[in-house]
Amino acid sequence: MTKVTKEITVLEDRLRQAELGPDAETFEDLLADTAVLVDQSGTAALAKRKVVEAHRDGNGPKFTDVEMTDLRVVEHGSVAVVTCTGTFKGPQFSGTLKFMRVWQRKNGRWQIVAGSIHQ
Repeated sequence: MTKVTKEITVLEDRLRQAELGPDAETFEDLLADTAVLVDQSGTAALAKRKVVEAHRDGNGPKFTDVEMTDLRVVEHGSVAVVTCTGTFKGPQFSGTLKFMRVWQRKNGRWQIVAGSIHQ
């Protein structure tokens, strides 16, 4: 496993743990301000604020269990593309989703600059 793959794997686990929160700070930290996120309907948006707000205290726990499988990291220099499958269990949603995230190293840190979610 390369250094970049190890770093991204650790960050992906931070995201998984943040889903069990609420933990808005992790999403605030790991999503770039201009991250483009494509939702299940195929709509693309600058959605950082929406994601962060959904994970604020007071909104209740999103999930009681989150497991990520099939994690694959493909390196492209200062960019890494991640694909994975997440199984979520919680009061608002239980099911399996597929993700694609683009991480970029900028100013010495990794952040998500793009992503998509599919059933």
